[in-house]
Amino acid sequence: MRRGEGTIPGRNEANLAEILTPDLCIIGAGAGGLAVAEAARTHDASVVIVEKGRLGGNALHVGAIPARALSAAAEHVQALREAPLFGISADEVKVNFRRVHDHVNAVIAALSPAYAAPRFEALGATVLAAEGRFVDRRTLAAGDTLVRARRFVIATGGRAEVPAIPGLDAVPYFTTDTILDNTRKLTHLVVIGGSPLGLQLAQSYRRLGSEVTVVEPGLFLPDADPELSAVVLKRLAEEGVRLLHSSSVAAVQARSMGIGVHVRTPEGEVALDVSHVLVATGRWPLLDGLDLEKAGIRRSRSDPTRLQLNAAWRTSNPNVYAIGEAAGASMVHAARRQAAQVVRSALFGLPATTGQLAVPRVLYTDPELAEVGLSERAARTRHGLGFRVTRLNFADNDRARAARSTYGAIKLVSSRGGKLLGAGIAGRGAIELSALFALALSSGATLAQLASLAAPHGSYAEIVNRLADAAVAQAPDPIHKRLLALNRLLR
Repeated sequence: MRRGEGTIPGRNEANLAEILTPDLCIIGAGAGGLAVAEAARTHDASVVIVEKGRLGGNALHVGAIPARALSAAAEHVQALREAPLFGISADEVKVNFRRVHDHVNAVIAALSPAYAAPRFEALGATVLAAEGRFVDRRTLAAGDTLVRARRFVIATGGRAEVPAIPGLDAVPYFTTDTILDNTRKLTHLVVIGGSPLGLQLAQSYRRLGSEVTVVEPGLFLPDADPELSAVVLKRLAEEGVRLLHSSSVAAVQARSMGIGVHVRTPEGEVALDVSHVLVATGRWPLLDGLDLEKAGIRRSRSDPTRLQLNAAWRTSNPNVYAIGEAAGASMVHAARRQAAQVVRSALFGLPATTGQLAVPRVLYTDPELAEVGLSERAARTRHGLGFRVTRLNFADNDRARAARSTYGAIKLVSSRGGKLLGAGIAGRGAIELSALFALALSSGATLAQLASLAAPHGSYAEIVNRLADAAVAQAPDPIHKRLLALNRLLR
């Protein structure tokens, strides 16, 4: 990487700036941006990372990782409540929210070194603690440094969206970016928006002893398979989470004791007396302040909050890519997949293999929900009647029975020729199983190959064997049928 001196446009000519000319400049150091940096350094590419805040981004500090730490604490509480089902008497469950908060912080602290600047500097990357903004199509200003990289990657993440609700700005409220800083019991939490993270937090706080109401203007989990999402939503409702679908918050009022929330439901208006409000309606990409127009980077016409991108996550400026929330990926593992593809394209000019790797779509509730490849609905649109669906309940699995975690179902979508097209799982271990199906899809595995999987006895993976066996039985191999007929003649 070459270094030199130059001037930052708009400043006094005497104010000389250092110039860096790396192969790759990454704007934003969340999980996706750091994945790009790590992948690029494995190829010995020179890398500059520009980040004005903490490395690790939302996923580490306020998002996926702390939310899962909270869910883990809540799961232990639920296990104590369900202990009598196993013949174990448990005393009354007591939750110390300060200690729960300490646990969440301890998880963040334990993982932080893997995301810290010294680690990436040791890998050979240059880390600039500054806000980045484009000054032209090939140059980014980061503090007093100019970066003229061969390629740029926008990985700035996102922020919580706050809807315009009358009275909301007059009361204290949480967003998904702030609620995990909470150290007190929330007597009655109303969650505005049924986003995946909103539902995960709703279940966690319910298990930790809060009354919880979730208000969703549409249907819950509209993009998920209806059969599988019904399993999850039924479980949340049975645990006491009040789910109001097709409903909207009409107004919020500050009161001397608590907060009043007026909700319009299909049955009429409901007045809720709550202690806290969580806004979980969605997220906006963090793009303001980058001076995108100076780099010739256009926003989407259909949604000006997002960038105009091609299938390889390249912007209208061919030297600039985007990944993560800046490119519409809401999950960390999806951003990391994008990172590998962007490095392939940006450094080597190779086409992004966008269709060769299946990325699971997951929900971190209990039971978990994970889908990969084509859903039944998508297969019907693409293949008409040329596909099959095979189903199996978790109640038919030995391990699920032993653990009393029979709340779940799994579906395989396959072609009539026996090729796996997609899978969906709602149940304990669904996320781990989805990784197996993602590998099977990306490698073009057949149902017969899945049926031959040597799954350990007493594992959830045995469900895969049984399901694949059932699917194969629906569509027996014609060659095997002929061989069987021939051997009958030869006996």
